[in-house]
Amino acid sequence: MALIHHPVVNKNGEIITSAVTNLDLHDIARAGKTYGVKSFYVVTPLSDQKELVGEITSHWIKGAGAEYNPKRRDALELIKIKNSIEEVKDDITALSKIMPKTVVTCASSNAGSIDYRSFRELLKDGRTYLLLFGTAWGLGREVISEADYILDPIKGVTEYNHLSVRSAAAIILDRLAGTGF
Repeated sequence: MALIHHPVVNKNGEIITSAVTNLDLHDIARAGKTYGVKSFYVVTPLSDQKELVGEITSHWIKGAGAEYNPKRRDALELIKIKNSIEEVKDDITALSKIMPKTVVTCASSNAGSIDYRSFRELLKDGRTYLLLFGTAWGLGREVISEADYILDPIKGVTEYNHLSVRSAAAIILDRLAGTGF
């Protein structure tokens, strides 16, 4: 799975590069580890943001945090930093010898989206899938339009629909890999 910081949109629909947040790294890595994710890619082209991710992960993987909390280390070891979605796909292809199918998440409805039960079935086919999560106000339209699949949005019981990406990631991972269904 990958947490995309570029290209994402702001509240005005403009393409931006969003900032990395410490909580997203920790919480999404922990959810990923819980549900058997092989790698958690953090995608940003910004040098200072990549450095920040490196400092955070180093503390928990090699530094004092590794000894203090080995379970956190295990989760944060999933993190790989890349400049672009293409670099992520290239890395996965090099490791698995198969170009991954891309699956995007989106808070709004899209024609042709796939529901969670159907995607759970697809996951049994042995192919490699890359699940993309957008930060800020979501993935850029070009990322969504180029995806192989678009997951249905998460719908709550009210019209409010602006979950944090870490909450959405946990819900989606549970729907796709959880045992409660």
